[in-house]
Amino acid sequence: MGTAMGNDSISDLADRAARGDGDALELLFSQHRDRLKRMVELRMDARLRARLDPSDVVQEACLEIARRLPEFQQNGRLPFYLWVRLVVGEKLTLLQRRHLGARMRDAGREISLYQQALPEASSAALAAQLLGKFTSPSNAAVRAERLLRLQEALNALDSVDREVLALRHFEQMSRKEAALALGITEEAGAKRYLRALARLKSALAEQPGGLEGLQP
Repeated sequence: MGTAMGNDSISDLADRAARGDGDALELLFSQHRDRLKRMVELRMDARLRARLDPSDVVQEACLEIARRLPEFQQNGRLPFYLWVRLVVGEKLTLLQRRHLGARMRDAGREISLYQQALPEASSAALAAQLLGKFTSPSNAAVRAERLLRLQEALNALDSVDREVLALRHFEQMSRKEAALALGITEEAGAKRYLRALARLKSALAEQPGGLEGLQP
């Protein structure tokens, strides 16, 4: 992920990038690229994957970030990473609507962040991440069955609980970042995360195979 920069370094690089310094923009953006790509992978509509790679979405958003840096400098209500993540999420939403139109998932299945909306984390993508590399040819059918069961367990969670699980477990956000992203307190976010994990483990423990093959 790279070494985290202090607020002063971010401010200086943002100033330079806003004035057209491409090297400053790359430095500012590069340490977050992997996290942003992972976020897009979790939220991209499966039908869009044949047309776009998550890296393409992140790269397109980079140009938007350069244009909107003065907005970040003037507002500053979000830490830099969460602001960048929001811009990337908005770009993903725009691309999905452009490519899929009426075939896109219900727009109501978006998660609010400061009155903006990001696509909801896909239960299929979350399930694939959780199941990890349980992929040997001899158990391909077992994997398919467990993916289906895992998706069902995820879909049974409250949407905000599922989102907290995605933020903390897969996007690797801190308690503070996840709380800010959802507009809730750190305490509420921590409780929802633990509750979501407990409910998911409980649901899976009752299924054939239990927690076998799941990534920690």
